[in-house]
Amino acid sequence: MQDDSRDDNESALFQAELRGVKPLRHDRADTGKPRADRKQLAAVRQAATLSVDTVKVDGLSDQFVIDVGAEDPLYWAANGVQEGQMRKLKLGQISFEGSLDLHGMSVERARDTLWEFLAEATKLEVRCVRVTHGKAVRMDGRRPMLKSHVNTWLRQHPQVLGFTSCLAKHGGTGAVYVMLKRTMLDGRDE
Repeated sequence: MQDDSRDDNESALFQAELRGVKPLRHDRADTGKPRADRKQLAAVRQAATLSVDTVKVDGLSDQFVIDVGAEDPLYWAANGVQEGQMRKLKLGQISFEGSLDLHGMSVERARDTLWEFLAEATKLEVRCVRVTHGKAVRMDGRRPMLKSHVNTWLRQHPQVLGFTSCLAKHGGTGAVYVMLKRTMLDGRDE
């Protein structure tokens, strides 16, 4: 019986402590963080989904553009390309069968145009093309933008074996001869 009186005492003490306390009407804690706007989140997610669809993946990166000067001659050869072939290319002894002029284009348009041009040249089994990028120094005094980008992009393109600045009669340091792989006769360009 002593236990029952003790329980009654504790219950009375507990009730006394709770005097003036109002019960909670909801079961969620306020963390202080603003609630997420579900409509805004849905709109952001939708926009992210749409922008992914519009990104064109062509393998040409602008992350590390090799900055070159207006009069700097360009030269690059992929691993395994014979020096003799590159010498002939530099001397203009490999005739170009197509030509592309990128003058006045934005970087993005030049990139798309160059990619399409090289894809078409590859499809037609063209051995050598000329790409005119220009060499104009920009108004802000910085180095030529298109020339620097073309120099970088050609090094990344899977069909490019090598390139070199042209002879003066074909554009000099404002253009490059580009030697391409030919796929139908596998092995002969490697």
